[in-house]
Amino acid sequence: MGRPKTNDHAVGERLVVCATEMLATRPREAVTVRAVAAAAETSTTAVYSLFGGKDGLIGAVRDRAVAGLFQEVSAVPASADPLADLFALAVAYRRWGRGHSHLYTVLFGGVQSFDPSGEVGVDDPIRPLLAAIDRAVAESVLAGEATSIALSVWAAMHGLVTLELAGALDAATAEAAFRSTMHATLRGWTTPAVFTSLRRAEPAP
Repeated sequence: MGRPKTNDHAVGERLVVCATEMLATRPREAVTVRAVAAAAETSTTAVYSLFGGKDGLIGAVRDRAVAGLFQEVSAVPASADPLADLFALAVAYRRWGRGHSHLYTVLFGGVQSFDPSGEVGVDDPIRPLLAAIDRAVAESVLAGEATSIALSVWAAMHGLVTLELAGALDAATAEAAFRSTMHATLRGWTTPAVFTSLRRAEPAP
C-alpha cells in the first residue's frame, strides 16, 4: 500500500479558508506560511507544493473571491428596466458581501484593485455592471461616461457594505441607507427626461 496523499484537495481547501480568515483580520505581512499551515493543521510543505508559496495561496484566495462575486452578479437577469437591473446588481453585490464577509474584506482590502477604465476580463465582477450601464446609456436612461458611472456606483455600494460589515449600521438602518443611497446615486446619472419622470412618480410628501 502506498503512502496516503496528504497534499490533496481537502488540505488545499483548509489552507484557503484559513488564509482567508487571517487576511481578513490581520495585516498581510503578519500572515505567514507557517501560521496558515498551523491553522490548517498541515505542514508548510503543503503550502509550497499546492500553491508555490504565500503569494500563490493569496492568489487562490483572491481567485475564489472574484469567482464568487462574479457568479452572484452575473446571475442577475436582465429586464426591460435598465435602472431596475442596476439596482438588482447592487443588491446582489451586497448579498454576496454579507454572505462572504471574510472574502469580501480580503478582496477589497489589498489583494484586488478596482480600475473600471482598465481592461475588463471575461470573469471580472465589474463586467455585468459595465454592461448594464452601457445598455442604460444606449437607451438614454443614463448620461455620462460608463467608467465614471461605474466608479460612482461601486463607491456607493462598497462604502455601504463596508460600513454594514463593520457593524457601524444596525440592520434596519443598513437596509434603508442602501436603498435610498443606491436609488439616489443612480438617479443622479439619469438623463433630464428620465430624472423628471422619476420625480413625478415619487409620492407626494
